[in-house]
Order: sequence, then structure tokens, then C-alpha cells
Amino acid sequence: MQTDTGATAKVAQPATPASLFTQLLSTTRRGARMARLLTEQQLADWGLPLEGDTAQNAVLIVAELAANAVRHGRVPGRDFRLTLSLGPDDVLRIEVTDARAERLPEPASPEISRDPSAESGRGLLIVAALADSWGVDLSPEPPSHKTVWAELTPRH
Repeated sequence: MQTDTGATAKVAQPATPASLFTQLLSTTRRGARMARLLTEQQLADWGLPLEGDTAQNAVLIVAELAANAVRHGRVPGRDFRLTLSLGPDDVLRIEVTDARAERLPEPASPEISRDPSAESGRGLLIVAALADSWGVDLSPEPPSHKTVWAELTPRH
């Protein structure tokens, strides 16, 4: 882009991750389990100590998001995708993309989360509690999909 002085202005570009991992997984309980195991392996490969808070929180977030993709995002014949990226600033971004473009329900109310007989409703509360930020991106365009993402900033 040219400015009035003829100088070229720089356009801000999104940060490129220093490390990227992505994998398609079946929308089954086995696929959700594999997402968790692959996350543990990838974080170890990137040198994040598995006993550290960032890695433990990441594994729990992946487990919750993958379980949601299997339970609520399943479309016959379509898989879900796990994406992990570690930016140059060491911010870990987790993305789980499923085949349903419907918005997620809001995290459960505190009453539901305290009900010991409730069989679901705590997953997004866990994600919200563990992540520094999280959100949902919807794409109704074919092929429709939803990506739930979370970011973790390492504590030094």
C-alpha cells in the first residue's frame, strides 16, 4: 500500500506458529483418546515438561474438546481435526474442529456443575477455567464446521 509520501506501509500479518501439529481423528471414543495421547506426545516432542501446568492443562482441554467433538459434533463419514500450535512467544493454541456448525451451548450454570448426578455440562467450564482465552469459530460455508480453540500462556 502506498502512502502520501510514497513510502510503503507494512500490513500486520498474523504470527506464524513456530511449531504446528495437525491430525484428523475419527469421531469415536477411540479418536478422542488418541487426541489426548497425541497431545501428550507432541508436547513432549516440543520440550514442554508433561508434569508442568501448561502441558497438564493442555491435555485436559484437548480431552474435553475432543469428547465434545465426538459427542456433539459427529457427522457420519466426517472426522474431527486436532491442531496444536506453539508460537514464537510460547503461547500454545489448541483447536478442535468438528463437522457441525452449530454454536456450542454456554458453559453450565454453577448449579449444574455442582450437581454430582449430572452426567455432562462441565466440559466448557473446565476449558474456561484452564485456558487463558478460548472461543468458538463457526463456518456455515460448505463443508460446514465449528472450531473450538483455547490458548495457554506459559507461566515462568
